[in-house]
Amino acid sequence: MLHHEPPGSGAAPLGRPARRAALVFVLMIALICGAVAAGRLWTAGAKSDRERAVHSHRVTATTTGPAKAPPVATRFGSTPQAVAPAVWEQPEHVRRSGTVNVPSQTPEGHAVTIWVDDAGAPTRPPGSAADRAFTSLAGGTAAAGVVGVTGTAMVYLVRRRAEGQRLAVWEREWEQVEPVWSGRLRRGSGAGDGGD
Repeated sequence: MLHHEPPGSGAAPLGRPARRAALVFVLMIALICGAVAAGRLWTAGAKSDRERAVHSHRVTATTTGPAKAPPVATRFGSTPQAVAPAVWEQPEHVRRSGTVNVPSQTPEGHAVTIWVDDAGAPTRPPGSAADRAFTSLAGGTAAAGVVGVTGTAMVYLVRRRAEGQRLAVWEREWEQVEPVWSGRLRRGSGAGDGGD
C-alpha cells in the first residue's frame, strides 16, 4: 500500500536540491575530465607532430606519368586523391621513385611537392594545429560525455535505491500507525470482545 507524504513534511523539497546539486557536481566533473582529456590529447598530438616534423622533409618530385583516378577512400570521411608515378631526390643525390598523391589531372612532367621520411619514402605531412584541435575537441567531448552519462546514471540509481528504502520505512511505520489511526482493532486485543 503506497501513501503520499503530507504536503508540509518537507521530504520531497529536500530531495530536489540534493538531486540538483548531485547533477551539477556530475556536470562539473564531466567538464573537468573533458578539459583534461582535450589538453592531454593536444599535448600528445603536438609532441607527435614535432617528432614527425623532425623526420619529415619536403621535396619536389616530377611526375613520370599522368595522374590516375583517385582510389577508394581508405577511411571514412577522407577525400581520395589522385596518384601518379614520380621521381625525386632524397637524401641528396639519391634518386627515388614511387607513386605519390597529386592533384587530379596532373600531367606527366609536372613538379609537385611531397613529404618524405629520412629514408626518402613518401610519408604524410606533419599534422596541423587545426587537425590537432579537432582531435582534442572530439576526444575531450567524448570523455566528458562518458563521464557525464555514467555519473548521471549513478545518481539516478542511488536516488532510486534511497527512495525505495525510504518507502519501505514508510510502509513499516504505516503498518504500526494505521490500525490506531483508522480505529481498527490492535493485534492481541481479541476479535470477539464485542467492541465493534
